[in-house]
Amino acid sequence: MNPPSIFDPPADAPKHVLCVGAAVLDTLFRVRTLPSGEGKVLPYEMLQIAEGMASSAAYAVARLEGRASLWGAVGSDETGERIIRDLTAAGVATEGMLRVEGARSAVSTILVDDHGERLIVPFYDPKLHHDVKDFTHDDVAGFDAVLVDVRWPSLALEVLRTARGLGKPAVLDGDVAPDGIIERLAPEATHIVFSEPAARRLTGVADFAEMARLLKKKFSHAFICVTAGAAGSFWFDDQGDLIRHSPTIGIRALDTLAAGDIFHGAFALAIAEGMTPADAIQLSSVAAAMKCEVFGGRSGAPTRAEVIARMNAAQLPGTP
Repeated sequence: MNPPSIFDPPADAPKHVLCVGAAVLDTLFRVRTLPSGEGKVLPYEMLQIAEGMASSAAYAVARLEGRASLWGAVGSDETGERIIRDLTAAGVATEGMLRVEGARSAVSTILVDDHGERLIVPFYDPKLHHDVKDFTHDDVAGFDAVLVDVRWPSLALEVLRTARGLGKPAVLDGDVAPDGIIERLAPEATHIVFSEPAARRLTGVADFAEMARLLKKKFSHAFICVTAGAAGSFWFDDQGDLIRHSPTIGIRALDTLAAGDIFHGAFALAIAEGMTPADAIQLSSVAAAMKCEVFGGRSGAPTRAEVIARMNAAQLPGTP
């Protein structure tokens, strides 16, 4: 048995993370290669699963021995009920989900090729996120951290603002979004973890370290990190006033779908547990990488014990 590490779950009650945003019924098809034009594509594996940025992040929290709640919206249809059933069965608290009369639940068709790359065709009914879910300060006060994605910006803004006002970690999943959404949400976040496409779009540069530097200059109040896939993560060390690089483990990717979401969920939980940013990123990057070794979107998210065992085997910083 390995001795205790800084990545073990806390000895007291599990930390509770509120995730806000996307809830989608995904249909995944595994194909040899992604299509390059018109025609018929024959998959050799198929899976339907409820996920989405915030939903997959919440699942990661639950898999890593935290408590996860999801505030998202579904339509008043059977697809919406399926989404809620699936996520509840996966260990995510869904009591805060909103059922929107007259709206259709979000669905997505996804092709995943033998290299783990994917093609995504999502549909979100604009009615789903037209209104803001009602909540109070007390509703947010019961959580140890919040994580929001860009799918329901009006609610995300209010949740970030409330959490930050309460002195709680307010984490923004800085993914690609319509113009102005990141700029609207970022001022209320304490931590922002950007995907590479979003960081490139916001900065106009290709170098990851330069992305992190420019984003820190733009959003100086928040902790800034840019995920770089197999290259690990680049983040601004506020104490050292410099850009740092955190590597990740080497893998053979079978399915990269939801990897960023797993990273965000793990990161929010780790920050809620009091880990340093460096340790939180290390845990998150390994969890995200391990997910990529399994076909099935968020279903590939590893457990806490599996992540720590992999870190021990790789002799990453912070492991015994």
